[in-house]
Amino acid sequence: MLAAIAHGKHVVTANKALLALHGNEIFAAASARGVMVAFEAAVAGCIPTIKVLREGLVANRIEWIAGIVNGTSNFILSEMRSKGLPFATVLAEAQRLGYAEADPTFDVEGIDAAHKMSLLASIGFGIPVQFARAYVEGITALTDKDVTYAEELGYRIKLLGIARRTPAGIELRVHPTLIPAKQLIANVDGATNAILIKGDAAGVTLYQGAGAGSEPTALAVIADIVDVTRLMRAEPEERVPHLAFQADALSDIPILPMADVETSYYLRVRVKDQVGVLADLARALADADISIDAMLQQGAGDDENETDIVVLTHRTRERNFDAAIARVVELPAVRPGYTRIRREDLV
Repeated sequence: MLAAIAHGKHVVTANKALLALHGNEIFAAASARGVMVAFEAAVAGCIPTIKVLREGLVANRIEWIAGIVNGTSNFILSEMRSKGLPFATVLAEAQRLGYAEADPTFDVEGIDAAHKMSLLASIGFGIPVQFARAYVEGITALTDKDVTYAEELGYRIKLLGIARRTPAGIELRVHPTLIPAKQLIANVDGATNAILIKGDAAGVTLYQGAGAGSEPTALAVIADIVDVTRLMRAEPEERVPHLAFQADALSDIPILPMADVETSYYLRVRVKDQVGVLADLARALADADISIDAMLQQGAGDDENETDIVVLTHRTRERNFDAAIARVVELPAVRPGYTRIRREDLV
């Protein structure tokens, strides 16, 4: 790509991993040579997300971007919810149908989604591409039990990419997320992608469509070719910058470490079904300054006199929740292993 740019060639690419890792170098080289790099197909297939951020919402100060930007993971979670199947079974079916690669790591571990969110965050907030600083967590540890419990509580679990502007810096994270079932994005199923963008003037807007596949990708590539053709005779300074902001206007706003991110949580622990365990769990959370939104016990004890307790918390910093977890797992009644899923209302 750099060789093509050096020869004065415009570039159209769908390679989000390349741009997430080397985009800053590529965009700088293209700007210096006066050529364009178009990459609409790199994010969300035929959904014109890049164009929306760079042009359609240009009068807005972008507050946050949240999206289902990996169709493979969304298909898996949709099947787990609708059919009650475990992750491994649905992954095998996704591979059989061609939704998942033989090595599905980039999809199910959230890496592909983080590549895309790194690009969207750069365009939305005027910062350099910083994939290395994104927090990335996949869906491989999710169980069908948690998908069911979330549904009972009025939530759906989605692998969500989130980029949010805060007074302290930019949140850039990908992880399984509880979303209220009444939200439109919570009802986007199968291999479909959907992206929410909140601007200070426009409010929240939703973009949904095919996020992968040969035809959706080809549509986005052709749209880029048309754009490049239309703008070839324009002076470089008259074109929309690659990352929406001119290079000398990019900000050095920091990416927040995950410990500083504030959100609410779903916590499931397996406990001995005995008197006082709920109080002990509540005390461990309170000692970390975490307020409980809801707490419930999922059924009576089983043959081993054990049961699941599910807690929804109010918003807190991740470091506080980590401190609470360290206390919870030391409680005598708590069995090894737990599930923690972040929760977002997206309003």
